[in-house]
Amino acid sequence: MRALLLGFLLLAAERVLAAEKYVGSNVDSRTILAFKVTDAAVQKFLPAGWEPDVTTVGPAKDVNLSVTFIDRIVNLDAEGKALDPVRIATLTIPAKMKGSETRGTILLCAYVSDRAVPGPYGVSVHASANMERKVRIDPAGTATVEESWEFRSQDGDSIQLQMQYIRGPSTPDKGEIKLYSAVKPEFYRIYRSEQSTDVVRSATADRVQKVQFKASGPKLSPLFDGSEQLIGVTSNPWYTRQTFLPAS
Repeated sequence: MRALLLGFLLLAAERVLAAEKYVGSNVDSRTILAFKVTDAAVQKFLPAGWEPDVTTVGPAKDVNLSVTFIDRIVNLDAEGKALDPVRIATLTIPAKMKGSETRGTILLCAYVSDRAVPGPYGVSVHASANMERKVRIDPAGTATVEESWEFRSQDGDSIQLQMQYIRGPSTPDKGEIKLYSAVKPEFYRIYRSEQSTDVVRSATADRVQKVQFKASGPKLSPLFDGSEQLIGVTSNPWYTRQTFLPAS
Protein backbone atom coordinates (compact mmCIF):
# COMPACT_ATOMS: atom_id res chain seq x y z
CA MET A 1 0.00 0.00 0.00
CA ARG A 2 2.82 2.40 0.91
CA ALA A 3 4.52 1.61 -2.39
CA LEU A 4 1.27 2.27 -4.24
CA LEU A 5 0.75 5.57 -2.41
CA LEU A 6 4.33 6.64 -3.10
CA GLY A 7 3.90 5.81 -6.76
CA PHE A 8 0.72 7.88 -6.88
CA LEU A 9 2.45 10.87 -5.27
CA LEU A 10 5.38 10.66 -7.67
CA LEU A 11 3.00 10.49 -10.63
CA ALA A 12 1.10 13.51 -9.33
CA ALA A 13 4.35 15.42 -8.88
CA GLU A 14 5.40 14.60 -12.45
CA ARG A 15 2.08 15.90 -13.73
CA VAL A 16 2.54 19.17 -11.80
CA LEU A 17 6.08 19.58 -13.15
CA ALA A 18 4.86 18.86 -16.67
CA ALA A 19 1.95 21.30 -16.47
CA GLU A 20 1.91 24.39 -18.65
CA LYS A 21 2.59 27.68 -16.91
CA TYR A 22 -0.11 30.34 -17.11
CA VAL A 23 1.40 33.70 -18.09
CA GLY A 24 -1.56 36.06 -18.43
CA SER A 25 -4.58 37.03 -20.49
CA ASN A 26 -5.81 39.89 -22.61
CA VAL A 27 -8.81 41.30 -24.48
CA ASP A 28 -8.09 43.04 -27.78
CA SER A 29 -9.61 44.50 -30.88
CA ARG A 30 -7.54 43.44 -33.91
CA THR A 31 -7.12 44.12 -37.61
CA ILE A 32 -5.02 41.68 -39.63
CA LEU A 33 -3.51 42.27 -43.06
CA ALA A 34 -2.38 39.12 -44.91
CA PHE A 35 0.37 39.59 -47.50
CA LYS A 36 2.25 37.66 -50.11
CA VAL A 37 5.81 38.99 -50.31
CA THR A 38 8.87 37.54 -52.01
CA ASP A 39 9.97 34.19 -50.61
CA ALA A 40 13.58 35.35 -50.54
CA ALA A 41 12.71 38.33 -48.34
CA VAL A 42 10.79 36.15 -45.88
CA GLN A 43 13.51 33.51 -45.70
CA LYS A 44 16.09 36.10 -44.67
CA PHE A 45 14.13 36.81 -41.50
CA LEU A 46 13.56 33.19 -40.48
CA PRO A 47 15.90 31.50 -37.99
CA ALA A 48 18.29 28.85 -39.23
CA GLY A 49 16.56 25.54 -39.90
CA TRP A 50 13.14 27.07 -40.53
CA GLU A 51 11.25 27.66 -43.78
CA PRO A 52 7.94 29.28 -44.78
CA ASP A 53 4.86 27.09 -44.28
CA VAL A 54 2.48 28.51 -46.87
CA THR A 55 -0.84 26.87 -47.61
CA THR A 56 -1.98 26.48 -51.21
CA VAL A 57 -5.72 26.32 -50.46
CA GLY A 58 -8.33 28.23 -48.50
CA PRO A 59 -8.49 31.86 -47.31
CA ALA A 60 -4.79 31.87 -46.32
CA LYS A 61 -3.61 30.65 -49.75
CA ASP A 62 -0.18 32.10 -50.61
CA VAL A 63 0.01 34.21 -47.42
CA ASN A 64 3.56 34.25 -46.06
CA LEU A 65 3.47 37.39 -43.91
CA SER A 66 0.83 38.95 -41.65
CA VAL A 67 0.75 42.39 -40.07
CA THR A 68 -1.58 42.55 -37.07
CA PHE A 69 -2.72 45.84 -35.54
CA ILE A 70 -3.69 45.33 -31.90
CA ASP A 71 -5.60 47.59 -29.54
CA ARG A 72 -5.08 45.80 -26.20
CA ILE A 73 -7.96 46.98 -24.01
CA VAL A 74 -7.58 44.55 -21.08
CA ASN A 75 -4.12 43.30 -20.12
CA LEU A 76 -3.68 40.99 -17.09
CA ASP A 77 -0.56 39.32 -15.73
CA ALA A 78 -0.39 35.81 -14.23
CA GLU A 79 -1.66 37.05 -10.85
CA GLY A 80 -4.60 38.87 -12.43
CA LYS A 81 -3.08 42.32 -11.95
CA ALA A 82 -4.26 44.83 -14.54
CA LEU A 83 -1.49 46.26 -16.70
CA ASP A 84 -1.69 49.38 -18.84
CA PRO A 85 -3.50 49.13 -22.19
CA VAL A 86 -1.12 49.03 -25.13
CA ARG A 87 -1.12 49.36 -28.92
CA ILE A 88 0.94 46.86 -30.89
CA ALA A 89 1.79 46.06 -34.50
CA THR A 90 3.26 42.59 -35.09
CA LEU A 91 4.84 40.96 -38.12
CA THR A 92 4.49 37.17 -38.22
CA ILE A 93 5.43 34.40 -40.64
CA PRO A 94 3.82 30.92 -40.88
CA ALA A 95 6.78 28.54 -40.71
CA LYS A 96 7.95 25.01 -40.08
CA MET A 97 11.19 23.44 -38.97
CA LYS A 98 12.99 21.69 -41.81
CA GLY A 99 12.88 17.90 -41.57
CA SER A 100 10.41 18.02 -38.69
CA GLU A 101 6.71 18.10 -37.98
CA THR A 102 7.20 21.21 -35.85
CA ARG A 103 5.00 23.99 -37.16
CA GLY A 104 4.06 27.37 -35.78
CA THR A 105 4.15 31.10 -36.28
CA ILE A 106 7.39 33.06 -36.14
CA LEU A 107 7.23 36.49 -34.52
CA LEU A 108 9.56 38.62 -36.59
CA CYS A 109 9.03 41.93 -34.82
CA ALA A 110 6.57 43.74 -32.55
CA TYR A 111 6.22 47.51 -32.39
CA VAL A 112 4.73 48.39 -29.00
CA SER A 113 3.55 51.64 -27.45
CA ASP A 114 4.91 50.81 -23.98
CA ARG A 115 8.57 50.42 -23.04
CA ALA A 116 8.52 46.75 -22.01
CA VAL A 117 11.12 45.91 -24.64
CA PRO A 118 12.59 43.74 -26.02
CA GLY A 119 9.90 41.58 -24.35
CA PRO A 120 9.89 37.82 -23.79
CA TYR A 121 10.51 37.09 -27.48
CA GLY A 122 13.44 39.50 -27.70
CA VAL A 123 11.99 41.25 -30.78
CA SER A 124 9.80 44.03 -29.34
CA VAL A 125 10.69 47.62 -30.20
CA HIS A 126 9.24 50.72 -28.58
CA ALA A 127 7.33 52.88 -31.05
CA SER A 128 5.13 55.92 -30.81
CA ALA A 129 1.59 54.89 -31.70
CA ASN A 130 -1.44 56.74 -33.01
CA MET A 131 -4.73 54.94 -33.53
CA GLU A 132 -8.23 56.06 -34.42
CA ARG A 133 -11.33 54.01 -35.17
CA LYS A 134 -14.76 55.33 -36.21
CA VAL A 135 -17.96 53.38 -36.76
CA ARG A 136 -20.86 55.00 -38.60
CA ILE A 137 -24.21 53.17 -38.80
CA ASP A 138 -26.84 54.45 -41.22
CA PRO A 139 -30.64 54.05 -40.85
CA ALA A 140 -30.49 50.83 -42.88
CA GLY A 141 -28.10 49.35 -40.32
CA THR A 142 -25.02 49.39 -42.55
CA ALA A 143 -21.90 49.88 -40.43
CA THR A 144 -18.96 51.65 -42.05
CA VAL A 145 -15.68 51.37 -40.16
CA GLU A 146 -12.74 53.73 -40.60
CA GLU A 147 -9.38 52.87 -39.06
CA SER A 148 -6.13 54.80 -38.91
CA TRP A 149 -2.91 53.39 -37.41
CA GLU A 150 0.63 54.72 -37.27
CA PHE A 151 3.72 53.31 -35.53
CA ARG A 152 7.15 54.95 -35.60
CA SER A 153 10.22 53.47 -33.93
CA GLN A 154 13.40 55.30 -32.96
CA ASP A 155 15.46 53.18 -35.36
CA GLY A 156 13.57 54.56 -38.36
CA ASP A 157 10.89 51.95 -39.02
CA SER A 158 7.33 53.10 -39.60
CA ILE A 159 4.01 51.40 -40.34
CA GLN A 160 0.93 53.29 -41.49
CA LEU A 161 -2.57 52.08 -42.30
CA GLN A 162 -5.68 53.97 -43.35
CA MET A 163 -8.66 51.81 -44.20
CA GLN A 164 -12.42 51.99 -44.64
CA TYR A 165 -14.68 48.97 -44.94
CA ILE A 166 -18.25 47.77 -44.48
CA ARG A 167 -18.64 45.62 -41.38
CA GLY A 168 -20.14 42.22 -42.05
CA PRO A 169 -21.47 39.44 -39.83
CA SER A 170 -18.85 38.11 -37.41
CA THR A 171 -18.32 34.42 -36.80
CA PRO A 172 -17.33 33.31 -33.30
CA ASP A 173 -14.52 30.79 -33.24
CA LYS A 174 -11.63 29.46 -31.18
CA GLY A 175 -7.97 28.99 -31.94
CA GLU A 176 -4.65 27.80 -30.59
CA ILE A 177 -1.22 28.74 -31.92
CA LYS A 178 2.39 28.32 -30.94
CA LEU A 179 4.29 31.56 -31.42
CA TYR A 180 8.06 31.26 -31.78
CA SER A 181 10.74 33.94 -31.56
CA ALA A 182 12.71 34.83 -34.67
CA VAL A 183 15.87 35.46 -32.62
CA LYS A 184 15.60 32.55 -30.18
CA PRO A 185 13.44 29.92 -31.91
CA GLU A 186 13.73 27.49 -29.02
CA PHE A 187 11.40 29.83 -27.10
CA TYR A 188 7.67 29.79 -27.74
CA ARG A 189 4.38 30.45 -26.03
CA ILE A 190 0.99 28.81 -26.45
CA TYR A 191 -1.98 31.08 -27.11
CA ARG A 192 -5.57 29.87 -26.75
CA SER A 193 -8.11 32.36 -27.98
CA GLU A 194 -11.77 33.01 -28.61
CA GLN A 195 -12.75 35.73 -31.02
CA SER A 196 -15.29 37.13 -33.41
CA THR A 197 -13.99 37.04 -36.99
CA ASP A 198 -15.11 39.24 -39.86
CA VAL A 199 -13.26 38.41 -43.09
CA VAL A 200 -13.42 41.78 -44.81
CA ARG A 201 -11.35 40.87 -47.87
CA SER A 202 -10.68 37.43 -49.32
CA ALA A 203 -10.48 35.70 -52.68
CA THR A 204 -14.29 35.45 -52.77
CA ALA A 205 -15.48 38.70 -51.16
CA ASP A 206 -14.30 42.25 -50.64
CA ARG A 207 -15.95 44.91 -48.49
CA VAL A 208 -12.89 47.16 -48.31
CA GLN A 209 -13.78 50.56 -49.72
CA LYS A 210 -10.30 52.02 -49.44
CA VAL A 211 -6.97 50.93 -48.01
CA GLN A 212 -3.57 52.58 -47.85
CA PHE A 213 -0.70 50.70 -46.25
CA LYS A 214 2.91 51.81 -46.04
CA ALA A 215 5.86 50.24 -44.25
CA SER A 216 9.39 51.59 -44.45
CA GLY A 217 12.68 51.63 -42.58
CA PRO A 218 15.75 49.43 -42.20
CA LYS A 219 13.86 46.30 -41.15
CA LEU A 220 10.65 46.76 -43.12
CA SER A 221 11.77 48.00 -46.53
CA PRO A 222 13.22 44.62 -47.63
CA LEU A 223 9.81 43.04 -47.01
CA PHE A 224 7.69 45.82 -48.47
CA ASP A 225 9.55 46.82 -51.63
CA GLY A 226 6.47 47.51 -53.74
CA SER A 227 6.05 43.94 -54.98
CA GLU A 228 3.97 42.80 -52.00
CA GLN A 229 0.35 41.77 -52.53
CA LEU A 230 -2.39 42.39 -49.99
CA ILE A 231 -4.37 39.16 -50.14
CA GLY A 232 -6.73 39.40 -47.18
CA VAL A 233 -8.07 41.63 -44.42
CA THR A 234 -9.64 40.28 -41.25
CA SER A 235 -11.25 42.18 -38.40
CA ASN A 236 -11.55 40.78 -34.88
CA PRO A 237 -13.94 43.22 -33.15
CA TRP A 238 -13.26 41.28 -29.95
CA TYR A 239 -10.46 38.85 -29.21
CA THR A 240 -9.79 37.26 -25.83
CA ARG A 241 -6.77 35.09 -25.13
CA GLN A 242 -4.92 33.14 -22.46
CA THR A 243 -1.16 32.71 -22.64
CA PHE A 244 0.87 29.72 -21.46
CA LEU A 245 4.48 28.62 -21.42
CA PRO A 246 4.89 25.00 -22.57
CA ALA A 247 5.23 22.17 -20.10
CA SER A 248 8.78 21.65 -18.90
